[in-house]
Amino acid sequence: MAIRAASSFLLSLGVLLAIFGKAAIASPFSSFPPSRWQVEIQTPDLPTLGEQTEHLPEEIAVTHLVLKLGQRRVYVHRGEAVLASYPVAIGRADTPTPTGEFEVFQMIEDPVWQNPWTGEVRSPGANSALGLRWIAFTQMPNGVIGFHGTPTVSSIGQAASNGCVRMHNADVVALFEQVEIGTTVIVEP
Repeated sequence: MAIRAASSFLLSLGVLLAIFGKAAIASPFSSFPPSRWQVEIQTPDLPTLGEQTEHLPEEIAVTHLVLKLGQRRVYVHRGEAVLASYPVAIGRADTPTPTGEFEVFQMIEDPVWQNPWTGEVRSPGANSALGLRWIAFTQMPNGVIGFHGTPTVSSIGQAASNGCVRMHNADVVALFEQVEIGTTVIVEP
């Protein structure tokens, strides 16, 4: 019964609005002073939040490598900061180190080296052709290219490899600790 009465009232109100417009409904309240039917909303004083950056998570600086072929040097960056740099040997003119942006996709401690021409497998270690660490960052038609140690330290600073980036064993061990699978490697001329 109450529902019918409410429905009937709402229907009547709708008819009045349709016939007389809003003025018919608003006119009964015009005799009241505004303070009787207006509500004042007060908000409490809240402390300020301060700088927005105080409440946002800090950006995590990502480590990436920049290999500058002309300088024969690799730089370890965290964000914009240079954390370290190491001298390197790069690919010869006939087997150049490729330029571009790559990602580390393989990391090996004490890598075993297989001579691509003879098939001979060499034991791992500081005197192996790959030294103490291997960090691969691209695949080329002539093989995988990466950073590695070398016993041929006289080649550091030269264009002497088949495309790989040779490093002192101590330096490649240090570099290995600063990168991970997925680290960006930017190779510049």
